[in-house]
Amino acid sequence: MTARRLLNRTQTATLRHSSLAFMKLKSLSALLAFLGFASFAEADPLAVGAAAPEVSSVDQDGKAVNLKDVYAKGVTLVYFYPKADTPGCTKEACSIRDSWGDLQKKGIQVLGVSEDKVEAQKKFTEKYKLPHTLLADSDGTVAKAFGVPTTLGFAKRQSFLIHDGKCVWNQLSASTDKQAEDVLKAFEALPKK
Repeated sequence: MTARRLLNRTQTATLRHSSLAFMKLKSLSALLAFLGFASFAEADPLAVGAAAPEVSSVDQDGKAVNLKDVYAKGVTLVYFYPKADTPGCTKEACSIRDSWGDLQKKGIQVLGVSEDKVEAQKKFTEKYKLPHTLLADSDGTVAKAFGVPTTLGFAKRQSFLIHDGKCVWNQLSASTDKQAEDVLKAFEALPKK
């Protein structure tokens, strides 16, 4: 075999190996992104001062809920969580449950939102005796309206306080077991009329 032929075979093998490695890396990146390990899709979250989204959804009982009607009744916490009855989401919902009296004294209404189905929200409510409304945002309409990123049907944990039809506070990486505490602090920091 001539040196030229050997060189061509070596170059071809190296090129084939490089192409295969690139394809594997590209496939791995796509898989990680698909599984949500790379990052959540970027979205513009509802900013403080922005008008609150006036969308509708259904609650854990399958009843229609128009957010505009809820806002009209007073300060509203809208918090998003990835999945009902999972450890972090349970801590977050139970934090609100355990501080329900304090939230009620301040007049704060609460809507928890995930892309779970009505049945899952109902079971979650009953299992943990949650006193607040959970929205079954199974088509992602509410999350999209608030600019909450989702991956594979799991919303990023974010929270928003709505007052007089506007977002007055947001927490774009919401806490779990301290959610109610964070909301109460945010409420106390609001300008008083």
